Amino acid sequence: MLHAELAMCRETACSEMLPIINKSGLPRFERHCYDAQQATNSKPEGTFLMTAAATRKLITRYYAAFNAQDTETMLDCLGTGFVHDVSQGERRKGEKRFAEFLAHMHKCYHEQLSDIAVMTSTDGARAAAEFKLKGRYLATDEGLPPAAGQTYRLTVGAFFEIKDGKITRVSTHYSLPEWTRQVVS
Repeated sequence: MLHAELAMCRETACSEMLPIINKSGLPRFERHCYDAQQATNSKPEGTFLMTAAATRKLITRYYAAFNAQDTETMLDCLGTGFVHDVSQGERRKGEKRFAEFLAHMHKCYHEQLSDIAVMTSTDGARAAAEFKLKGRYLATDEGLPPAAGQTYRLTVGAFFEIKDGKITRVSTHYSLPEWTRQVVS
């Protein structure tokens, strides 16, 4: 039976397994490519524990949704008690405030991410990402220089906390002085 559980994953040709803890505290195992969203929707018996591979998959899904301006999918990646920290702004708590932030961002900016590198802790509970951001400033954002369709490029870093297969905190860091230099020039 154990041999069957460790059979190679057909989708990704690997043998990494995800532990799912049942009510009695005993683990059962699923393939690493087991969808974290599926685990949440199917209401497993206990808590979904992330692995590094599952966390990378979750963050990749989150950033793919960002690039597609797919707010619904981004919100679907978020967990209970979600917190969004931005180095150049205020802390936002909850999906509602984050959705409002995304609507504002889509109005004022069009941004695309590339060269995304995701790094995770071995248990999948924390992660970091670095990426290139290419954007266009569409509408003047309060307290910032006037928008006139200026383009900009930044390197951005983000840190994540993951719980029960969902993102519970993302902290994003970029250089506002560099962004301002590019849009004012």
